[in-house]
Amino acid sequence: MCPFPVNGDPIQRQPNDDQGHPSSVLVPLFPEKNQKLNVILTLRTNSIRHAGQISFPGGRAEVNETPIETALRESHEEIGIEPETVNIAGSISPLYLDRSHNRISPFVGFLDKKPVLTRNPNEVEEIIIVEMDQLLSDRLLKREVWELQNRELEVPYWDIHRVPLWGATAMMMSELLELYQKFLNEE
Repeated sequence: MCPFPVNGDPIQRQPNDDQGHPSSVLVPLFPEKNQKLNVILTLRTNSIRHAGQISFPGGRAEVNETPIETALRESHEEIGIEPETVNIAGSISPLYLDRSHNRISPFVGFLDKKPVLTRNPNEVEEIIIVEMDQLLSDRLLKREVWELQNRELEVPYWDIHRVPLWGATAMMMSELLELYQKFLNEE
């Protein structure tokens, strides 16, 4: 799900060392009454970093904060998920964003039911809930050539909203979907 230059060198996604601002996101999952698994995403407001993009709730770590503490704090601040209601299942691969110099640690967290969500209007324009099975369908997966940073890039994305799910969040979602698919095949 990584954008790829139409002509030219691939985009560097990992720094040569442990540089980057430590950041974390929560990948919040909950079952609906029909037992279908859903994921909670946010559409970021236009006034913050990565404005107007779909993302998992999260952000930069505060001093002496563990990556899990960051993910839970940010999710509470952005959409009101109570930290004690989240069962952290584990993490997926960290991701370095060269453009913002962030090193993101994504944590998958399960909730017993759909939480009461309260949007922080300073950070979140909209809360988006998507059924995981919809993301497994090729019907929503698209590819287009976009001009970004003065380069033509082939951008894969999920067409789930008026704003596409692409970039770093799509890369993390892709790994999550691989794990989810393996889980479904084992049942």
